[in-house]
Amino acid sequence: MEGRAGAGSRRAGGGLGAAGPTSSGRAMRTPEAPWERFSAWLECVCVVTFDLELGQALEKSSICYLSFPDSHSGCLGDTQFSFRMRQCGGQRSPWHADDRHYNSMAPVALQREPAHYLGYVYFRQVKDSSVKRGYFQKGHHRTLSRRGDICSWEPSVLPQSLVLVSRLPFVRLFQSLLSLIAPEYFEKLAPCLEAVCNEIDQWPAPVPGQTLNLPVMGVVIQVRIPSRVDRPESSPLKQCAQENLLPAPVVLASVHELDLFRCFRPVLTHVQMLWELMLLGEPLVVLAPSPDMSSELVLALTSCLQPLKFCCDFRPYFTVHDSEFKELTTRTQAPPNVVLGVTNPFFIKTLQHWPHVLRIGEPKTSGDLPKQVKLKKPSRLKTLDTKPGLYTSYTAHLHRDKALLKRLLKGVQKKRPWDLQSALLRQRLLELTQSFIIPLEHYMASLMPLQQSITPWKSPPQIRPFRQDDFLRSLEHAGPQLTCILKGDWLGLYRRFFKSPHFDGWYRQRHKEMAQKLEALHLEAICEAQNIEAWMKDKSEVEVVDLVLKLREKLIRAQDHQLPVKEMTLQRAQLYIKTVIGSLPKDLQTVLCPP
Repeated sequence: MEGRAGAGSRRAGGGLGAAGPTSSGRAMRTPEAPWERFSAWLECVCVVTFDLELGQALEKSSICYLSFPDSHSGCLGDTQFSFRMRQCGGQRSPWHADDRHYNSMAPVALQREPAHYLGYVYFRQVKDSSVKRGYFQKGHHRTLSRRGDICSWEPSVLPQSLVLVSRLPFVRLFQSLLSLIAPEYFEKLAPCLEAVCNEIDQWPAPVPGQTLNLPVMGVVIQVRIPSRVDRPESSPLKQCAQENLLPAPVVLASVHELDLFRCFRPVLTHVQMLWELMLLGEPLVVLAPSPDMSSELVLALTSCLQPLKFCCDFRPYFTVHDSEFKELTTRTQAPPNVVLGVTNPFFIKTLQHWPHVLRIGEPKTSGDLPKQVKLKKPSRLKTLDTKPGLYTSYTAHLHRDKALLKRLLKGVQKKRPWDLQSALLRQRLLELTQSFIIPLEHYMASLMPLQQSITPWKSPPQIRPFRQDDFLRSLEHAGPQLTCILKGDWLGLYRRFFKSPHFDGWYRQRHKEMAQKLEALHLEAICEAQNIEAWMKDKSEVEVVDLVLKLREKLIRAQDHQLPVKEMTLQRAQLYIKTVIGSLPKDLQTVLCPP
């Protein structure tokens, strides 16, 4: 559970080990492991500290630097933020049926990360008035390295972070959990953390569609895990009246939704342009004063496409010491499709070739709307002293939604609660995304073969190819203008979208779902056929055995939740397999059904 800089860490979840401030945790993927329930929620819990004697050993680890604000942030007190890092070693954790089952039921935006870890950080730093320089009670600190980031620590207080590492994008749940356990841990240390992990190991698994009560440290957190079949605009979770829990549960309205209005306050006038940049998968650098601001804004940006899955890479908080620094900042090729959250002005110089840079200033604490960042040409980017602004040459395809901005501004003037402002903003972004996606969904559905063309004893027909020109022609009578009042160059936006990772991701997912539906319909057609004995009469043994093998393959895929079929269909398929095998000679029966 606890590590120090330079100490070797144990493996957690198949690839989290690293030198430097270590992260050792309890999370095994094998079914017989004692921490099975814990690992349904978390990969591990890390305590990241700094060891002066081992100094530059920290350079070898990404997780340690991602767990601390860099020297430009000046974070005092307690700070919460998040990061995302690639799983190292190239070996993925075993992907169990439970993971596939969860992903098959969860909204695509909330599925488990297959190759990345999500880190949720609670960082503590207290200023010590007895120390002339520095902000920490123990440890050592020297402010700047040659790249302008933390290098070591001056005599003061040891900075320490408690980190929850997971593959679930439940930022609101894990931040709430950290706010409960981290202050207690910093007072009582390891025994407290051990008890918390044992409590999490008693939690029920996160099943989409279910409301769960999660006890921890004398508090019950009540959450509902979103399901793929939920309506996107469904109301927040309300406390279950039928349960008389003592103590009364702390009800989280969402496991994942951020306060969008607070995140977007400095850029409200450009939210629509930022939505377009996210939709097109454009490279974007977000330079913020602190890791909590950078991580929240990056997560808000990547969430504004929901229910569309964000298919590009994103790093809510990224440092110059990250193992992927060279890969993501190289000038030898075009900038990658990444949204990068940073706090170090060094990135302004390093990433001057990126097409879009968003710099935001210190947050405004008053209730008024802060000064909005201005659109500026990339040529005006300056090293270190760059002013807040959205530096881009991009021209938005759609006209600005002035009605939305007017309603939000009126809400500020009337001191409307921020959660209502966020709900308004989220609803409008949802409607915009749906207006864009619905024509694509309708056209894609038209490529599906008719159900009447699916027959039991022939291979199912193929899904017709997606033809971009045909789709663009269909927009004249079935385009986004039917559901969205915004005018603009929708055709141009679709043409650019076709070249983006999000079109590729959306098309692959929809094609996969349609292929599975075809396979399920074919299996149902076979199971509903009444004349299987008549079909077998003029078939060779090879053809009959081939039917058995194909039925078994479909059955296994269906039982593993990869095909959308009814339980009755599964039972019929098992009966058909038994019937067909019974018609074969004894030697073949023995081969197909060994004792």
